[in-house]
Amino acid sequence: MQKNFWIEHSADLTVEAMMLDSKASDLDKEERPEVLSLLPPYEGKSVLELGAGIGRFTGELAKKAGQLIALDFIDSVIKKNESTNGHYKNVKFMCADVTSPDLKISDESLDFIFSNWLLMYLSDKEVEDLAERMVKWLRVGGFIFFRESCFHQSGDSKRKYNPTHYREPRFYTKIFKESHVLDGSGNSFELSFVGCKCIGAYVRNKKNQNQICWIWQKVRSEDDRGFQRFLDNVQYKSSGILRYERVFGQGFVSTGGIDTTKEFVQKLELKPGQKVLDVGCGIGGGDFYMAENFNVDVVGIDLSINMVSFALERAIGLNCSVEFEVADCTKKTYPENSFDVIYSRDTILHIQDKPALFRSFYKWLKPGGKVLISDYCKNTGTPSLEFAEYIKQRGYDLHDVKSYGQMLRDAGFTDVIAEDRTEQFIQVLQRELNAVEKDKDAFIEDFSEEDYNDIVGGWKAKLIRTSSGEQRWGLFIASKN
Repeated sequence: MQKNFWIEHSADLTVEAMMLDSKASDLDKEERPEVLSLLPPYEGKSVLELGAGIGRFTGELAKKAGQLIALDFIDSVIKKNESTNGHYKNVKFMCADVTSPDLKISDESLDFIFSNWLLMYLSDKEVEDLAERMVKWLRVGGFIFFRESCFHQSGDSKRKYNPTHYREPRFYTKIFKESHVLDGSGNSFELSFVGCKCIGAYVRNKKNQNQICWIWQKVRSEDDRGFQRFLDNVQYKSSGILRYERVFGQGFVSTGGIDTTKEFVQKLELKPGQKVLDVGCGIGGGDFYMAENFNVDVVGIDLSINMVSFALERAIGLNCSVEFEVADCTKKTYPENSFDVIYSRDTILHIQDKPALFRSFYKWLKPGGKVLISDYCKNTGTPSLEFAEYIKQRGYDLHDVKSYGQMLRDAGFTDVIAEDRTEQFIQVLQRELNAVEKDKDAFIEDFSEEDYNDIVGGWKAKLIRTSSGEQRWGLFIASKN
């Protein structure tokens, strides 16, 4: 069926036919440079391009690669690619089916494997098998980049039938994270997650977050606990996120949900067309609110794969300009003067070097831009042994409200407002706790009694810590002149 589908849609060997979109030429001008900008270094390396098509990316990859194999399973398509890019002497053009056992590529012979819109045309088992073969083909330290349509169709081309699998992003994350291989000596190798984001060109032009790419790197498995950490930290964390959403409200995993979001966002005086960076975006509720109500463009980043996966799911059908990316804000870089607003809710407590992060925020903001942060804080003075143990166990870095504000000033910000909002925090916590307790039976039915007890116990503990004055909640707003 797949071959018949592509024989039909490759009758016209055009960008429009390959991208299955009438506006493909315009999209390609914006999307192709973006995809290329995301790739790991491959200069002088051995590269395999799977599903190379008519060569949208082949020529670009050939300019930097040492050797490039461009592979596609439709003969007329790969011949068109060769007629366009055959002048690159470092490219080998191959007509082959990636799912066929007859495809022979030597183990540990490649530095980089690139594919754009391939896996969504394979069955679940074919994706699983190909992921494992890709790990074998890569040298240690080599990279895989792939991009897929998730959730639903993007292109507007009419199709008699559509064999595409529009999967949830978590399917691909799980398959590739679980790909473990052994070499002849019994050494174990796996893929280390590097990054995942939606393609901005589709968000900007189609308000569509379903074009998603991943980057993985082949590494030696430390031991079996590496895989167990994945099960603990990724696979089973989803239920925890859904529990929080039940408490905070649809789309939210931070204090006060939509109510505090409306109150705080109002202080930003957002204007249409402004660009907002949300650091620790969670499952996207605040981003959707800002984009839908103020017509701003939002980039949401979070270190949690599951958070971003849920955010992408929540974006379906909303038709708003929000991009999501799995990224570490302490390692991420943006050009200077990129954003009008940087927004962060109850996230920076996890960051140990706040001064360095705030200096980055200052660089990333445009002149006149604002930063708004809500965060956990502590009282001045030495914390009790119990509170100190809580901070240590959570890995938090907490400061008193005044010191927090001073760190923003030291980073260059002006007009710094540092407000202690602990009383508001206590009121919100109590309201959330009351709602969960009132909803006890339904909560247990949807989750479990253990989940219910964890949430109620956690909220009561927060109320004790805040009521004693040890744990504080701060709101910080500052400007860049």
